[in-house]
Amino acid sequence: MATPVLLPRVAPAPSADGPVPVPAALARLLPGRGLRRGAAVSVADDAGLLLALASGGAGAADAWCASIGLPELGLLAATGYGIDPGRLLLVDEPGRQWPEVVAALAGAVEVLLLRPSTGLVPSQLAARLGAVLRRSGCVLLVAGPWPGAELRLSVRDSRWFGLGAGHGLLSGRQARVLVEGRGAAARGRSGWVWLPDEHGVVRGLTEAEQAEVDSHRGTARGGALAPAAVGVGFGERGLPGDAVGRGRLTAV
Repeated sequence: MATPVLLPRVAPAPSADGPVPVPAALARLLPGRGLRRGAAVSVADDAGLLLALASGGAGAADAWCASIGLPELGLLAATGYGIDPGRLLLVDEPGRQWPEVVAALAGAVEVLLLRPSTGLVPSQLAARLGAVLRRSGCVLLVAGPWPGAELRLSVRDSRWFGLGAGHGLLSGRQARVLVEGRGAAARGRSGWVWLPDEHGVVRGLTEAEQAEVDSHRGTARGGALAPAAVGVGFGERGLPGDAVGRGRLTAV
């Protein structure tokens, strides 16, 4: 599969006064066309979507990113999405001290990726960490549920391209991303994007590609796309895998 590489035009340089930018294909689905600084965002178990969201802020010059509780995060994949590995802090096994790690790093990084190692997060703890995020302006991207998350993103349908009848290489994935949340995002909004395309770029679908997706949806059972070839599954301990990196591939 092609290593994702975001082009400079996809994610504009962040402004300290504006939202943390994301790839343009995802920005059109988000209120304010970016991630509000100090916000907590829930991403439902999709490594590609998690990295694509982080790439705008973490890919800016002099910006730092941190990953907490994600030992199977694909470093090659993160690099391909535009995250500088030289400015990526890794805390693979924070244990029960993960809240302290989040609080300590929130003031030092632009974007923080997190999978809480203790499972479900109590609402009071989420509220306390939310206050830390608002003071620092750090965006928290959580792999899984988060009480009071401003946005909730998930991949509802996806199709992989590149594999034939037992041969070939993964070359790209089309995914329908759903954005839900509070305030302006309460009604929900979804759209199809390449995550990434055959050139490794996160982008929207062309009119012809969207028409082809609509045709498949019309003929697929229950209105959902039929699975295509092989997809991203989960690594050890249920952590999200990735097509490039430390995750493993599973059939879908």
